[in-house]
Amino acid sequence: MASAQKASGSGDIELAGLCKSYDGVTNAVDGVNLKIPDGAYCCFLGPSGCGKTTILRMIAGHEDPTAGEILIGGGNVVGMAPVERRTAMMFQSYALFPHLNVRDNIAFALRVRGQSKAERLRAADEMMEKVRLTEFADRLPAHLSGGQQQRVALARAAITGPRVLLLDEPLSALDEQLRVQMRQELRRMQRELGITFVHVTHTQLEAIALADVVVVMERGRIKQAGAARDVYASPRDRYVAEFLGGQNVLSGKVEKVDGSRLLFAQPDRKSIEIPLPGGSDVGVGDRIDVAVRRDDIELRRPEAASPPAQGPGLPGRVLAIEYQGSFVKVMLDTVPEADFVAYVPERTYFRDPFSIGDVVVASWAFDRARLLA
Repeated sequence: MASAQKASGSGDIELAGLCKSYDGVTNAVDGVNLKIPDGAYCCFLGPSGCGKTTILRMIAGHEDPTAGEILIGGGNVVGMAPVERRTAMMFQSYALFPHLNVRDNIAFALRVRGQSKAERLRAADEMMEKVRLTEFADRLPAHLSGGQQQRVALARAAITGPRVLLLDEPLSALDEQLRVQMRQELRRMQRELGITFVHVTHTQLEAIALADVVVVMERGRIKQAGAARDVYASPRDRYVAEFLGGQNVLSGKVEKVDGSRLLFAQPDRKSIEIPLPGGSDVGVGDRIDVAVRRDDIELRRPEAASPPAQGPGLPGRVLAIEYQGSFVKVMLDTVPEADFVAYVPERTYFRDPFSIGDVVVASWAFDRARLLA
């Protein structure tokens, strides 16, 4: 407890060797180390059961870690109640009181803390103005839209002045149009409030759109953490590349290493040359994974001009075509054991559209391929 008393008003978070076991054997969270800067928007991303919600609940104080430390503002908060940590949690269900209007729902936490009616209603009015709910102050939750209910839940959590606001799948119950709108709303509120947001989601686009820091998890461990663009554009390994999407992953065996280049062969496919990063210890005979972004893939007909300078050309048959508005998603059988997809700009695609069953050649510039760990 002594270290907790040294905590500052800052909302920076450090997870040090954090572990959680439920039966003494299963590690729901397994040795997580992470630093989240004060005022950052951090998204934990991963499939169900990867440990992301467990981490959120441990930061909140709703569960205790089996081992490790949770520091907020420099002080260890393990063992402290949520109110002492100055964290607030917004639940997926919103958990609004159906018999209370918007103003009283938002003010409820201050009522529990013993503030006078005048003080808590004044604070609720200020918070409603921030989240643009003033005109709905006297409405009951049943008379609000899903997005308005979410703003009430967010305001109720924020009114206590937390250092850290924790959000558990806050957008999962919304339709697609409202989800996009509420992403913008969450980001705007986070900037205005100036506090640390920690947001759990299983939706890749949601994390990329919102977060300063994206944390990709698998089986209780962090696979990669960093700025949204870095994690998306430069995945470290096959799991991150495939889970985030937007990448094609090719596998093969190294045939030749030549300075800053290597040649690898896929089963039943021609050899492909890719850049070799500095410091890599890859050698002839090693099996490797290589990622190429889907929007870096160019498709041409076999009889058309040659591929980009120094780039490979892999033949494949069109399996499916999906119009996505600004681009067309074309799926190929180029990689038998996995999806191989090209995102073709709409205008480019419709100049000479393909049909299912067409044979095409997929190519990319040499420097657009990335060796994965």
